[in-house]
Amino acid sequence: MVKYHHIKAALKNKKELLECARQLGVVGDATRLKICYLLCRYPELSVGDMAEILGTTHSVVSHSVKKLLKLALVKRRKQAQTVYYSLADNAFNKTLKGFIA
Repeated sequence: MVKYHHIKAALKNKKELLECARQLGVVGDATRLKICYLLCRYPELSVGDMAEILGTTHSVVSHSVKKLLKLALVKRRKQAQTVYYSLADNAFNKTLKGFIA
């Protein structure tokens, strides 16, 4: 219908909606969701810590964390040779914490 054309156009170009869809897609993966859950419970963890807790390899965790970093869902802090990850402070993670915390 023609009368909804402007609403459809607005939804299609809403940067916030597109970003949220990407973020939901990323945390839709079980491993990445588990990583987010861990980071909700513990302020900072290394890849090694997360791999041990999740019973998986460093490679799997590193790959998952890289995707979370790309969408600014996690942040990192390096101390000596170890990199620690934590949830980024953003609206998406606040909502996520409400769901899984």
